[in-house]
Amino acid sequence: MPLRTLPLLALAACALRPADDFQASATEATSTSAAATSTGPITPTSEPATGITASPPLPTTTEIEPSTGPSTTGPGDTTSPFIVPPDAGDWLECDQWLEDCPAGEKCMPYASEESVFWDSTKCVPVAPNPDGVGEPCEPIGSWIGGEDTCAEHSMCWTEDFDALAGTCVAFCDGSPDAPTCAPPATLCTVSGSGVLSLCLPMCDPLVQNCSNGDLCIPDPNGSGGFICVLDASGEEGQAFDPCEYANACDPGLYCVLPELATECAPELLGCCLPFCDLAAANTCPGQDQVCLPWLEEGQAQPGFEDVGICGLPMP
Repeated sequence: MPLRTLPLLALAACALRPADDFQASATEATSTSAAATSTGPITPTSEPATGITASPPLPTTTEIEPSTGPSTTGPGDTTSPFIVPPDAGDWLECDQWLEDCPAGEKCMPYASEESVFWDSTKCVPVAPNPDGVGEPCEPIGSWIGGEDTCAEHSMCWTEDFDALAGTCVAFCDGSPDAPTCAPPATLCTVSGSGVLSLCLPMCDPLVQNCSNGDLCIPDPNGSGGFICVLDASGEEGQAFDPCEYANACDPGLYCVLPELATECAPELLGCCLPFCDLAAANTCPGQDQVCLPWLEEGQAQPGFEDVGICGLPMP
């Protein structure tokens, strides 16, 4: 039975947590920059995603840890730090979807004063001879300061926090209600209370084919596809380990509710369990576990119909 039909499905979106090294690097970069406005960056989904409708039972406060984002204060993010960002409405100077800045400027996300994640937008000058999407780039000042060397309608996304180097990633096209991505093999991922709207690389969770040691996990926006995010698992994240964020498990595993394995303590917020191939022999490590469909038939992106998650059979 598809996990989407399982009980406890109506849970909050999974958030991403920024990796500890990203947090440390961001803090250092910010402290040495006169233009810095905060002390830590976040990762590709820097606050709880708001539209997740993933099929498997997910921890109610699971978000993306600053391994794809910045701070670590508790469960509740799936696209960045463990911090739930404040309402960004009062800090939005421009609209990334419309690119409504004056000529020669672009609309960029940045961290407002005393913030550690991208929670606002502002118009900034486009760098001379800017880098194009897919080309190497650098942030100017800090990762969360809002300025970089990328062209209009794109931003520098992290690959090497210590070196302050990255690759230009396109912002999403279309609208918040109907997002699209121009670069091939990418998905629009919106986070940071809508401040971040990035076209991130698609990947295969059964192969874990992301670069730079990133994780391949379900798209936080519920598209039925999978995207690459930073690995925030650290020394933990093995099968049956506790977790609180979507990117807090090792490659090939994902943070879901503990009810899916007898080996997971029932009081846990989340538990790391492996993805599995519905078309292959059962390799699930838990007692009585089987490979459960990740999404209902017809809900998955083409090519991902056989993706499942290890779990106990559902009634």
